[in-house]
Amino acid sequence: MLKMAVLLSGSGRTLDNFHQRIQEKCLQAEIQVVISNRKDVLGLTKAEKYGYPAFHAKDNDAINAILAKYDVDIIALAGFLKLYQPPSALVRSVINIHPSLIPAFCGDGFYGSAVHKALKKRGCLVSGCTVHFANAVYDEGPIIHQKAVSLDYDDTPDDIAEKVFAAECEAFPEAINLVDSKGIDFFWQRAQE
Repeated sequence: MLKMAVLLSGSGRTLDNFHQRIQEKCLQAEIQVVISNRKDVLGLTKAEKYGYPAFHAKDNDAINAILAKYDVDIIALAGFLKLYQPPSALVRSVINIHPSLIPAFCGDGFYGSAVHKALKKRGCLVSGCTVHFANAVYDEGPIIHQKAVSLDYDDTPDDIAEKVFAAECEAFPEAINLVDSKGIDFFWQRAQE
């Protein structure tokens, strides 16, 4: 079972999903700490309600100082809207979810609604999400898991976002379980083959 830190920047919808799946015993992780780079966000309130230690930290150094006090195997970026630089001991242990099928519609500037608007503008009929390890470049780390969703011709960017988020709620826990069963090194080595 993985010991996990959760980094977030907003409402904590992904934290809700993690918490529910841990309670249902279908996510092989224990949340050790929740940290937000924004003050007074709903995600921190939810973390406290669930009984997780919850902190605001303004930058990477402050985040890493908090993490140093906890025993953590992985760090899940759950709607964390900043490029994160982990401590050296956890540099290969940061997991992110992206709202498209990487390598499409990813990289600097492609997050949230910008991804779904770009998909709509291009006329895509398939989207989805990608769970991957994070490195120093947006959306370039080794892929752990992907889940596709079909789009309709008349889907709006909001419709696309809703479909993709539903897929994220399945894919992120599945990816964490894959990391628990296969180990972190498996994915980094696979990406180098």
